Amino acid sequence: MALMPRRVKHRKSQRGRIKGNATRGHRVSFGDWGLQSTDAGHISAQTIEACRIAIMQYIRGEGKLYIRIFPHRSVTARPLETRMGKGKGEPDHWVATVKPGTVLFEVAGVSQEAAKQCFARVAYKLPVRVKLIGRTPGVN
Repeated sequence: MALMPRRVKHRKSQRGRIKGNATRGHRVSFGDWGLQSTDAGHISAQTIEACRIAIMQYIRGEGKLYIRIFPHRSVTARPLETRMGKGKGEPDHWVATVKPGTVLFEVAGVSQEAAKQCFARVAYKLPVRVKLIGRTPGVN
């Protein structure tokens, strides 16, 4: 099932703008290789799940996957062919807000070439541009 929060303080969130670069979650912390966003955008819970399945099919139990993003924000939608007015729509799906520099996924226990091929499959599914980064030794 798709990721979503158990409880939220406010059901309906405003759209807002994604400004600036990521100051937290921008380094590889858990694995050896990470997939870092170079664009800002929203990644839906269904996309995160599709990426998780693609990575797990590729590494086939020889490595470990870390998902570093979670869809906290709700996106609302009005029913089709509904007249204007009558307020904001009901929550339709959940998205993760991603800033440039955010590490989306990490893998451990695989070679650089395997991580590169694995993340190439994942990058095709994502709505933002990404790049492969490695763990910087001595920084944590």
